[in-house]
Amino acid sequence: MASDRAPGRWERLAALAVWIVLWQAAAMTLGHGGLFLATPVQTLAALARIAPTAGFWQRIAFSALRILAGFLLAVAGGLVLGAAGARWRRVRIFVEPVMQLIRAMPVASFVILALLWVRGENLSVVVSFTHVLPVVYAGVLAGIADTDPQLLEMARVYRLPLGARLRYIWLPGVFPSFSESCIAAMGMCWKSGVSAEVIGLPDHSVGDALYRAKITLSTPEVFAWTLVIVLLSALLSSAAARLLRAAKTRLCGEVRA
Repeated sequence: MASDRAPGRWERLAALAVWIVLWQAAAMTLGHGGLFLATPVQTLAALARIAPTAGFWQRIAFSALRILAGFLLAVAGGLVLGAAGARWRRVRIFVEPVMQLIRAMPVASFVILALLWVRGENLSVVVSFTHVLPVVYAGVLAGIADTDPQLLEMARVYRLPLGARLRYIWLPGVFPSFSESCIAAMGMCWKSGVSAEVIGLPDHSVGDALYRAKITLSTPEVFAWTLVIVLLSALLSSAAARLLRAAKTRLCGEVRA
């Protein structure tokens, strides 16, 4: 019978080390000086070469500000639409086709359409917003549906004030699902936002740097920028999780999420 024990830090590091060794072996097998697959050493060397430059940090700031703006707008929109959809059935029926369309539409198709309406430098805001919105919306709907109906009935019977209902019933009920959707959406936000930049090619963006590395066959630099995107996504997802736990503790008086 498999153990349910969560893997420890050393086990995770060991698994990561194995994958790095396999990556190195695959790159050496393909050969050609890392043209088709850069080695871990080549990737880190490329990162060490570009990281100290002002352009590197300018690109990260450019992309991060716009992608995070799209994310925050989507969180706000998802909260409002999710609450409205849970309260009024007609709102949910009206909004659902749009959410389904966004989920089904490929990022590339949406980016090409969005380029007809917005400037390239704002493209990542729009794409991040639209691809995060359905995730947060679904999380809010699920959280409201999971709220204990007996607690709601008790609040109605005892005429609990609205503020008390929000703090002690709605927030604890909605927050777990909402938190998970936000954490998942953060990673999706970065992927869709950078994908939009690769197509729209706004100056001073991470996506533009990734595309330029690709067309110049600078494979180690492609891997270096990809590593940066992965690390930023993981870092911001972790930060979002911490902030959401802190918000739940403050609003609901709980120690743990």
